Amino acid sequence: MCAPTRAVNPVQLPSETLEALYSAAASARACAHAPYSKFPVGAALLGADGRIFGGCNVENASFGLTLCAERGALARAIADGARQFRALALVGGGSRLLTPCGACRQALHEFAPELAVYSRVLTDRGTGFTKLGTGLTDLGTGFTDGSWSLRALLPDAMDAQDLPQTPRP
Repeated sequence: MCAPTRAVNPVQLPSETLEALYSAAASARACAHAPYSKFPVGAALLGADGRIFGGCNVENASFGLTLCAERGALARAIADGARQFRALALVGGGSRLLTPCGACRQALHEFAPELAVYSRVLTDRGTGFTKLGTGLTDLGTGFTDGSWSLRALLPDAMDAQDLPQTPRP
């Protein structure tokens, strides 16, 4: 997961909703199974009905079978009957803002092409920055935040209309 070169601000959520998303993502991150990368990630998906669905990365010795936190949250939401989503929050460590990988972007696009994507990097330096647009603001919070729209992260997504239309027998 690497951060895109441009930040695009999605529709802003109320701060209490965004903090609830980040909290759910942080809780999910605490349950991540990341013995190989040592890089736990948590995700929280906000349904259109206000429900929050958490997910974490689950690594596997056969790396191709690893499940990203974003698709974990999406699978949980779908299993619970949700089909429409407003926002996704990611929480991780390191020094860069996280964004969904290409597979996660495409999977999320299937249900929410206009999804707002928020990312928080927890830091150990005791200060933090918020990255919105091109500016950085010192928040003194111990984390870094960023936000994009899913469409900005995946501008030419594959849609059902891209599939060949075959007549059904």
